[in-house]
Order: sequence, then structure tokens, then C-alpha cells
Amino acid sequence: MTDISLFDYQLPEESIAQYPTKERDESRLFIIDRAGGKIEHKVFSDLPEYLRAGDVLVLNDTRVIRARLLGEKEGTGAQIELLLTKQIGKNITTKEIWQALARPAKRVHPGDKLVFAEGFSAEVEDNSGDGFVRISFQCEKPFKEMLGRYGHVPLPPYIRREDVIGDGERYQTIYAKKPGSVAAPTAGLHFTDKLLAGLRKNGGETCFITLHVGLGTFKPVQTKNIEDHDMHEEQYYIGEEARNSINAAKAEGRRVICVGTTSARAIESAGVMGDDGVGYIPEENNVGSTDIFFYPGGPEFFMTDALITNFHLPRSTLLMLVSAFYDREKILEAYSEALEKQYRFFSYGDAMLIL
Repeated sequence: MTDISLFDYQLPEESIAQYPTKERDESRLFIIDRAGGKIEHKVFSDLPEYLRAGDVLVLNDTRVIRARLLGEKEGTGAQIELLLTKQIGKNITTKEIWQALARPAKRVHPGDKLVFAEGFSAEVEDNSGDGFVRISFQCEKPFKEMLGRYGHVPLPPYIRREDVIGDGERYQTIYAKKPGSVAAPTAGLHFTDKLLAGLRKNGGETCFITLHVGLGTFKPVQTKNIEDHDMHEEQYYIGEEARNSINAAKAEGRRVICVGTTSARAIESAGVMGDDGVGYIPEENNVGSTDIFFYPGGPEFFMTDALITNFHLPRSTLLMLVSAFYDREKILEAYSEALEKQYRFFSYGDAMLIL
């Protein structure tokens, strides 16, 4: 059993980035060479210096939806906030049905009507008692249009401000295409078109997979022993082009570099180990769902050769993942050094490259 306290560290409030850098690739880059333990401090625009011709960068092209809704309970005027987490389906009247986190959940009961704007409301169908509710929307115009108009960018709770116009663009990667996430794959926020073009010009490859970021990525660990934690499932899709690029790189001994923990979780979940000891993604695994949970002593990485990621919350599954990819004590030492050197943490913060 592994105690959750082993993944704790002290984080000053002022180290949590509240806004992004002016330019995406101006973020700082903390570089760890696992082979020799060497550490370097750069800026993200220096990334090409550390990549080789033939490297394949795996990027997650999911797009964040405006999943945060602010409404009133009809009849009482109580303020209710919803975070849409999963589309369940449509009923016979074609109403959108979603799972959502409600706050305060104790004020929400089956049959309640929540009003977000004129012509845009929802009925509570069920309250599971753990903060989650099932709701069906009533919209006078298409749901996506209403959500785009009245929904808010779902900034994480540690960003202690309301979303502003600029977040609509900066809380998306430049290559975001497929709507479905309730949080950004934040390691990708540092890339610019110029940087990606430079990587390709130097012989690097890029490929795109999709994993819609949901609660499986960010659900807090509430068990004392981390092995008792259950991950929510998240859906992923790996197209033929991406699968071929990744498989060719693995077969030829070239590096597969995952941009973000979501990319790593997707390809590690889809991958299998061949008889020759080399990982590959079979065609039947192009589409699937994953609840894989990486932690030291848990599942091992065999598809991901290097990882670009941000700095993660204490006691989080993401911190456990990077600890499994490298070494728990050394990761915590690196975090301590990053704090001393005033790196910016979390979604709008700086990046780490683990080679």
C-alpha cells in the first residue's frame, strides 16, 4: 500500500498561475534528463534544441467546451453552478441529457428547474447525493449554440477569478478541433504555429489523438492508500495516421514524445506489447475508453519515451503519473527547485520536459 501523503508538497498560493504568459512559448521549461539526472532551465521556445529528427510528438486535439453554467433555481432564486462532465444522451424529445457537478448540490432536487437565460433551462432528473446530478436541457435554439453563448470557460477552481474574453482562446491549444473536454490538455497550451513548424522542419513529426478530458484526469484522490483510488473513464480516439506514425517510431527505435498526460494515457491504454518486446497500437484499439491509473509500482510505461507536462497539484493522480514515469523523490526534488526558482504552477503555468 502506498500512502497518499508521499505525494504531498507545500505550494505557496502566489506560485499558482492566474493568467497565461503573454506569448504561449514564453513559458519556462524545466528539463530533466532521466538517464543522467541532469536538470536545465530554459524557455519553451527552446524545445527544438532537445528534440531529434525522427521524434514523434503526440498531441491531444480535444477542444474545451464552455461547460460551466450559472443559473437560478426557479421559484427560489437560489444561485446554482453546474459543471457539465459527461453527455449521457438524448431522450425521446431530443433534449440533451448530461451528467454535471452541481454547487451547492444539496439545494438541487429532482424536478427542480434551473434557468440560465431566456429560452435556456434544464430540469433536474436525478441527484445521486455525491455532488452529481442528471439534467435534461430545454433550449429554444440548438444546445451547442446556447452553450456557446451562455456557458463559461471551465477554469479550474485554483484560478481564483472569473473567466474573461481572452480565456476563450488561451484555454485552448492552437490545434484544438474536437469539442468534448471540460478542461484543457494544458501541456499543449505552450505550442505556437511557428514552434510546431520549426519542429517539423528539423525532422520531427507530429500526430494527433483525441482524449476528452473529464473527471478521470482531475478527480481528487480521497483514499489514504492510492491503490484504492478509482479513476473515471475517459474516451479516446487514435486515427489511422497517428497509429501508423507511433507504430513506425516504436518499430524503428525513434522516440515517442507525449505532449501531456492525456496523450500518454491514451496511447498507453491502446498499446500492447509485441512478441519482440516492442509496443504497438493494434487497429482494433483505435477507439476506446481508459481508466488507467499510473503510480509508482503500478502500470509501467512502454509506449511513451519522453513526456512534456505542466506542474501538478499535490496528491493528484497527475503528480503520481509523472512520479511513475521518472521517480517520486526526484520529481518532488524537482518541484522544490522549481518553487525556489519561481516557476509558475498548474494550468496556466510553466512546463516540464522529462527525457
